[in-house]
Amino acid sequence: MTAAPPMNSGDLVQSRAMLFSACEFARALGLSVVEARDGFARILMPAEGKRNPHGVIHGGAIFTLADQAFAVAANAGGCDRVAVSASIQYIAPASGDLEAVADFTGRQGNFWTYRITVSEGERLIAVFDGTAFQVSP
Repeated sequence: MTAAPPMNSGDLVQSRAMLFSACEFARALGLSVVEARDGFARILMPAEGKRNPHGVIHGGAIFTLADQAFAVAANAGGCDRVAVSASIQYIAPASGDLEAVADFTGRQGNFWTYRITVSEGERLIAVFDGTAFQVSP
């Protein structure tokens, strides 16, 4: 039997991003990873089925989208990191499809911080800050 060829860094990123895309919760909400690399992620979420009685996207759905981008950015590079803190500021209501972009912002020991912006087109909807703890190298 022949051994599988070693994964290159691009394959590893895609593999880890697919794990997050394939989880039940992400599939239920229609979240899709558009771009991922260590410290960065871009995730899309369709608006259909996520509106509250006021006709705007439910805050919990917006938080979940941002949290998914946080998770993918924190884990895409091959290290296992888990969230230890997350906060969100809702800037404006949204009724259409949303995009979350996560960026690594800093590190202190095993704690890694990320800022995620959620937008509807060019309009800023929310800003999410997350801290992750690295549990494996």
